[in-house]
Amino acid sequence: MSDNIFQKLIKSSPRGRLWQIFTLVIVLTIAAALIDVGSVYNKGTAWLSGKTSGYVQLPKVGEVPFHLGLDLQGGTHLVYKADTSNVPAGGEADAAEGVRDVIERRVNAFGVAEPLIQINKAGEDDYRIIVELAGVKDADEAIKMIGETPILEFKEQGDRSLNDEETQKLINDNTKAEAKAEEALGKILSRGDFAKIAGEYDESGSFAVDGKWIDLENSPDIADAVSKLKIDGVTDLVESSDGYYIDKLLEKKSAKNELTGEDKIQVKASHLLICYDGAEGCEGGLSKEDAYAKIKELKEKATAKNFTELVKANSTEPGADQTGGELGWFGKGTMVTPFEDTVFPQKVRTISFVVETKFGYHLIYKEAERKLEQYRVQEIFVAKTTRENLIGGEDSFWVTTNLTGKYLKRASVQFDQNSGRPEVSLKFDGDGAKLLEEITGRNVGKQLAIFLDGKSIIDTNGDEIIDERDVYAPTVNQEISGGEASISGNFNLVEAKTLSRRLNAGALPVPITLSSQQVVGASLGRVSIQNSLQAGLWGLLLVAIFMIAFYRLPGLISVLSLAVYGLFTLAILKVFHVTLTLSGIAGFILSIGMAVDANVLIFERLKEELRSGNAIDKAMKNGFARAWPSIRDGNLSTILTCLILFWFSTSMIKGFALTLAIGILMSLFTAVTITRNLLNLLPEKLFSYSFLVGVNKEKIQ
Repeated sequence: MSDNIFQKLIKSSPRGRLWQIFTLVIVLTIAAALIDVGSVYNKGTAWLSGKTSGYVQLPKVGEVPFHLGLDLQGGTHLVYKADTSNVPAGGEADAAEGVRDVIERRVNAFGVAEPLIQINKAGEDDYRIIVELAGVKDADEAIKMIGETPILEFKEQGDRSLNDEETQKLINDNTKAEAKAEEALGKILSRGDFAKIAGEYDESGSFAVDGKWIDLENSPDIADAVSKLKIDGVTDLVESSDGYYIDKLLEKKSAKNELTGEDKIQVKASHLLICYDGAEGCEGGLSKEDAYAKIKELKEKATAKNFTELVKANSTEPGADQTGGELGWFGKGTMVTPFEDTVFPQKVRTISFVVETKFGYHLIYKEAERKLEQYRVQEIFVAKTTRENLIGGEDSFWVTTNLTGKYLKRASVQFDQNSGRPEVSLKFDGDGAKLLEEITGRNVGKQLAIFLDGKSIIDTNGDEIIDERDVYAPTVNQEISGGEASISGNFNLVEAKTLSRRLNAGALPVPITLSSQQVVGASLGRVSIQNSLQAGLWGLLLVAIFMIAFYRLPGLISVLSLAVYGLFTLAILKVFHVTLTLSGIAGFILSIGMAVDANVLIFERLKEELRSGNAIDKAMKNGFARAWPSIRDGNLSTILTCLILFWFSTSMIKGFALTLAIGILMSLFTAVTITRNLLNLLPEKLFSYSFLVGVNKEKIQ
């Protein structure tokens, strides 16, 4: 069937149709060129404007940078093997995910810009965590930070508080800090140079003229303020627990999922749940048939206006009478699969059809949807004086106990029988049970804080810590014996699940061992780029010389087609934020050879048709048609190999496979579409000259 389709594609078209296609190709080529060399074009327009005293003003274009991989911009590549031998069957994937979360928290604390941390399953139970830290030169420090065993600690309250002198100093210092930040903001708003003012006022010690990337996930307050700005706009003072921030927006882009490359999306929704006997967490519910009948009846009544009231009156979700089923903002990977498969494609301000999950039947009201964005900002930071500065840190308020994560067997979500609210249940082993009884016995009426990796597991809705008393610290109501305890608070089901996962992630006994490490210097990355570009240019030049020398006029057409191919491929790599690695460049260069291969097959077949005495138009039709099966089969087998490499290999090989696959697809387009149309546009008389086609004149009709 594919041969028939191709035969239809190569049937003679009116010459006007060929010119339309040619015009479209020219437009696309210009667009691709502007994407590839936007910075050069902008410099040219600025030069022309200067030479003509501003009389000639050409529009500028947005500059799209290449996303360089670790081996090109320098950094550290680490591969860890997770030992899941002691994890219960079926929990290996969750254990590996928990280790990934712990490593990600540590890397974020290390201050690495846009780290890549992913899980690679090499065998049945062989889980590897790949960590790529761009710009990190001290590999030993990174390995030390990442490789430590996750630490889950329970701390009790200390008695240290600020005296009057310390309190007054705290007030005075922070008044001065605010005044200093206001002074800096005033100079910026008076059209002062941001970078120059930062040199005078910034106290972070890490100001970057090129800026840094932030988003709603890692800097929610700052990103929220920046999201309202236009490019080059400046925020008001953004106050946090540690100081004051002033940010200037340089660039914004859609946040991408590191594994899939898709835009990150969050939705805001609420739901109405009718559970039934046998559903998870449902006790004394309706039969499945009665539950379905009830939710179908509610579906007919439900509207956007009355949905909250229907939830409060009818939902069986614990605490729904207070929360109205509100789930807040969440992204993919938070909810169970049937729930997510429904709510993400659902239109905003609509109510879903009946959705069944393991918890029962749901109606979902999708309130809003947003694409997450990343913002490149210049940032000035003016530090506050904190309580820790004055009395020596939070350990003076929270005292470490002997109860740690090694005694925690599991954490799970359950519901309070009285209030119906979700809470997190903790189960300790024998030694942990004794420690818990002893600690809670002496802390009745006081708070017991939970720390993971030295940081408090704060309220799971992401609120900032104002001071060290504001950590997530449940109050001990009574002495707890038996090794079982629960954490209750004003959080919903999603937040409770998140807290449970964090606790399990810290408590899972999954050792990790470093199986390989690689450090690439930034200078080596630059050398790699230069050498790769030189190799690509020399290869392209030699291929062009060969094609023109051997195939004459068709060879010249193929070189033009190859140039268009290169522009298109590089533009795709930029626009779709494909991370370009050294192996990816190798894949691109290899795809150039694949692109030439298709042209060689076509031209050889064309010459055979001409030698057989066929007319020019018939020779071209037959040449393209009869070369297609070989082109198709050869490229298809290579694309299948690329898919296998992409799905079952590590990140470096994935870069090679991805760029090679993109290059092959583009080569098919340029060889079969652009080359064919350019040849058809040429006057047939040109093909009558043997020196232009390499076939004896008497053979050409």
